[in-house]
Amino acid sequence: MLVKTFSSAVFGIEAATVTIEVNVSPGVRFFLVGLADTAVKESQQRIESALRSIGLRWPGKQVVINMAPADVRKEGSSFDLPLAIGVMAANEKVIRRRLDSFVMLGELSLDGTLKPVRGILPVALNAREKGFSGLIVPLANAKEAAVVDGISVYGMDHLSDVIDFFNGMKHYDPVKADISEMFRSTANKYDIDFSDVKGQEKVKRALEVAAAGGHNVCMVGPPGAGKTMLARRLPSIVPPLTLGEALETTKIHSVAGKLGNNTSLMTKRPFRSPHHTISDIALVGGGSNPQPGEISLANNGVLFMDELPEFKRTVLEVMRQPLEDRTITISRARFTVDFPASFMMVGSMNPCPCGFHNHPTKECVCSPGAVQKYLNRISGPLLDRIDIHIEVVPVEVNSLTEEKQSEQSAVIRDRVVRARERQSVRFREMGDIHCNAQMRSTMLSEFCALSGEGGSVLRNAIDLLGLSARAYDRILKVSRTIADLEQCGEIEPAHISEAIGYRNLDREGWAG
Repeated sequence: MLVKTFSSAVFGIEAATVTIEVNVSPGVRFFLVGLADTAVKESQQRIESALRSIGLRWPGKQVVINMAPADVRKEGSSFDLPLAIGVMAANEKVIRRRLDSFVMLGELSLDGTLKPVRGILPVALNAREKGFSGLIVPLANAKEAAVVDGISVYGMDHLSDVIDFFNGMKHYDPVKADISEMFRSTANKYDIDFSDVKGQEKVKRALEVAAAGGHNVCMVGPPGAGKTMLARRLPSIVPPLTLGEALETTKIHSVAGKLGNNTSLMTKRPFRSPHHTISDIALVGGGSNPQPGEISLANNGVLFMDELPEFKRTVLEVMRQPLEDRTITISRARFTVDFPASFMMVGSMNPCPCGFHNHPTKECVCSPGAVQKYLNRISGPLLDRIDIHIEVVPVEVNSLTEEKQSEQSAVIRDRVVRARERQSVRFREMGDIHCNAQMRSTMLSEFCALSGEGGSVLRNAIDLLGLSARAYDRILKVSRTIADLEQCGEIEPAHISEAIGYRNLDREGWAG
C-alpha cells in the first residue's frame, strides 16, 4: 500500500515541504531514498524500537520510502515521526484519511517519546502558507509553533499519542498562544537599567542618540570605566520589537537551536557578546549545512564586541558587508542561503595596549607610536561604518557615592520611541530604510539639509579639528537623529556641535 505523509526541511531560516512516500509490498528489504543524510537513515532503528515499546512491529515486508523532492538533501532527526506514521499507515495500523492535512516533525527516542527539534517556527509558517490545516510537533515545541495564526498546532508527548490521534481513539485540543499577553508581560521588562549607572552622563546621552537613530557605536576608555556595563543596558532603551521583528528573530534562534524549550516567541531584543577569539564562520554563519552566526543571532538587537582590536583582522573585515547591507549571504556549491543581519554594533576598546592613554590620573606606559598602532588594528572601512565614537572616562568617587537617582531606562526609551516614530513617517515610502543610520548618501541633501549657520559650524569643525572626510556624512546622520530627539524639523547648529563631539577617533592628534 502506498501512503504519503508530510514534513518540512529548513534551509537558512525558511522551510520547504517534504513529501514522504511509503510503499509496503511483499519482500524483505528496506530502501530509503531521496538524498537523506546519515541521521535520517538511522531513523529505522529508532522507529523499530519505539514501535516495540507500544506493542507494534516494523512490517515484515519490503518497505520503500522516498523523500521528495529527491534532489534536496534531507538532514536531521526531525523526520522520525512522519516516517514512523507513514510506515504504520502503509501497514494499515494507522488510518490514513487525515494524513494529507497535517505536517509532522519530531525525533523519536527508543521508548517512543517525542524529543524537541530545531526550526519549528519557520515550519509552522510554511505549513500555513501551503494550506495545511494542522501541525503535529513534540510537546516542548508546541508553544513556539502556536504563535502562527491560521493553523492548528498539536503538541504530542509520545508516538502512541499521534497514532491514537489519527485513529480517532483520543481527542486532543490544539495549543493556543496569546501573543498580546506575551508582549504585555515581558517586552519591556529588563533585569538591568540605566539608572544603575552612576555618572557617565555624556556616554548615556550618546547611547540614547545611537538607539534613536540605529547608529553603530564605539566606546573607547580605560579598564573599569564602565563600557561593558553601559553596552549591556542598551537593549533596555531601544524601541520594543514589533510582531514582525519578533517572528523573524524567533525564527533565527529556532533554526540555530538557541530557543529554550517551551519558549514561544522572543519579545526582547537580543544581545549577543561573542568572545574575541571567535572564528569568521561562527560570526557570520556557515558550515556544510549553513547555520546562522552571531551577527544573525543579533538581528533586530545589539551585537557587542568587547575589546574590539583583539578580534582577528579577518573576523572584523567580514563584518563590513553585513553592516552595510544588513544581510549576509552564505554560498555553497549546491545552494545559497541569506540570513538577516540588521543589528546595532557596539564596540568597546582600550585606547592603547596598557589601557591608560588619556587617563586623568594614571600614566600611559606604552612606547611612542604604540597607541596609533593599536588603533590601526581597526581598519578605516570598518571604522567608517561606525557613526559614533565616544570616549569613556573613569567616574569620580563623588559620583559613585552620591545618592542622586539616575534617569531610568523607561524614560529614555520613551524619547527614543518618539524619535523613531518621526523617522518612520519620514521614510514611510522607502521600504528598505527605517531609521537615520540606514540613509544612503544620496538622501542626505533631502533629509539633512543645513542652514547657513549650521553648515558654517560643520566646515569650521572639519578645519579646526582635522576631521576626516568620511566623518561628514556620519555627522549629518547623527545630527538628524539629535534633532529628532528634540522633536525639531530642522537641524540646528547645536545639533551639529553635539554630533561633532561624537567623532573622537577622527580627530587629528587624538592618538598622540
